[in-house]
Amino acid sequence: MKKLIDEFRRGWQGISQPSLLFSTAFAAGCLALSTIARWGVAQIRPDVFFTPYFPAVFLAAAVGGARFGIATAIAGGVLGVTVNFSSATADSARLALLLMFWAVCGVAIWGVEHYRTIVAQQREDSKRLIREEEYRKLLVEELQHRLKNKTSTIHAVLHQVLQDQPQIWGSIDRRLRALSATDDLIARLDGSGCDIKDMLRSELGPYGHVRFNLNGDSLFLPAKLAVSLALIFHELATNAGKYGAFSSARGLLQVSWSVSEGRLNVTWDETEGPVVEKVGPAGFGTKLLQSALRAFDGKTEISFLKTGVHCTMQCRLPAS
Repeated sequence: MKKLIDEFRRGWQGISQPSLLFSTAFAAGCLALSTIARWGVAQIRPDVFFTPYFPAVFLAAAVGGARFGIATAIAGGVLGVTVNFSSATADSARLALLLMFWAVCGVAIWGVEHYRTIVAQQREDSKRLIREEEYRKLLVEELQHRLKNKTSTIHAVLHQVLQDQPQIWGSIDRRLRALSATDDLIARLDGSGCDIKDMLRSELGPYGHVRFNLNGDSLFLPAKLAVSLALIFHELATNAGKYGAFSSARGLLQVSWSVSEGRLNVTWDETEGPVVEKVGPAGFGTKLLQSALRAFDGKTEISFLKTGVHCTMQCRLPAS
């Protein structure tokens, strides 16, 4: 019984074509039930000849395909003409109804077959997308592994070259560690998400925990939003290390966030850093800041104040 139910389910969903025996038996069963229903209706309306066979044609076509739908329609029409549950005999009116029955059945069978074709195509597309996604994940994992190895190699070479210049090495070491931490974080976030405070600590930690202050409640970020924000925070932190608060001995950073009406608001404030007198044309980093949150109905605004860089980020919080 379980095997028969599974065969029916796979045929109904268009996963596979049922066996010839099953499809034939199913169509015959549908015709038998429709004939019984017709007999019941005949107790009230003896002039109903073909209507009860519509469900049989539809089900036979949906499970067994167009061939069995057509065969069921022909058989139903023959039963409607030859089998009588009253004293009425087949006449021209019944033959006209037969032609109308077959015409409607033809349209129904075409519709069912068209739907089955669309479903089959969608199923193939889904399988292809799943295979491509698995391949993408494999490539990303390989690239992440190679990137980590290259970063470690660069870190070791620079340390060897600059071991007699601790001041320069200390500056470069922080930036390399921040870059490596961000790469590791993005790799972990892809598919899981994380808390915004953990993300900021991972990104800003290499610059020194006394150089920044985080204000906000614990907030879990879904994976895609977490990756976008990680890219933004890394870009801002890198700029702070090169030109902003982290490039000055007294520079400080404060990051605050809050949630209001399903939207996340983040403020990035740098103080005591070098004064930015001239801003060059927008580069990749600026374009990244402007576009990273568009997928979440968000935006990023950055201002270069005398006190330091001021950046605000707003976006919709997707369902976790």
